Amino acid sequence: MYLFIVIVMIGYLVGCINGSQIIGKFKQINIKQSGMKNAGATNTTLVLGWRYGFIVAFIDVIKATLSLAITAFILSYYNVMFETAVLLLYVNAMAVVVGHNYPITMSFKGGKGTASLFGILLYFDWKFAVTGLFILLIFAFMTNYFVIGTFVLYLSFIIYTAYTFGGGTTYVAFLLTVLFLVKHTENFRRILNKEEMKLSTLFRREAS
Repeated sequence: MYLFIVIVMIGYLVGCINGSQIIGKFKQINIKQSGMKNAGATNTTLVLGWRYGFIVAFIDVIKATLSLAITAFILSYYNVMFETAVLLLYVNAMAVVVGHNYPITMSFKGGKGTASLFGILLYFDWKFAVTGLFILLIFAFMTNYFVIGTFVLYLSFIIYTAYTFGGGTTYVAFLLTVLFLVKHTENFRRILNKEEMKLSTLFRREAS
């Protein structure tokens, strides 16, 4: 139980490191109060441009990979069995996303976890991470909505997890997808009302 708590706390606290908050302080702007009013790479791109959006994405990706690497080192030190270790790594991954979405450093109002998910995928299987990125982009451009591409990526993550590890890890992947849906309820509502910003609109704004 002690090890479980430590792993969860590592994931949550690392997850609280928010790229948009760091860039926002550097640029002296509250990104959460601008654009789509979200503390993530997409909104940072909308507000400050692709350069800063990329930096935010990099921070939010690498923190997930770093948290998992730290957790793997701890599990290796304690000689935790493989199946248990993989499950605890997934628990740590979910804690990172929870920390990103509900960070104590931002009054529990953070981002939506997409970049952190990609960092998780990079840690477990970089080949699947690259494939997942293509899946996201294909469906995003096909539908003209980034959120739909991301949703398909989450579904792909569930399938990958069930096929590769199975057991409890699949439930964690499913819970991560539920968390994604909770955080993006408003996005899907706006899509139904034809009010959600389209991907093409984001590119036009950046070009102008």
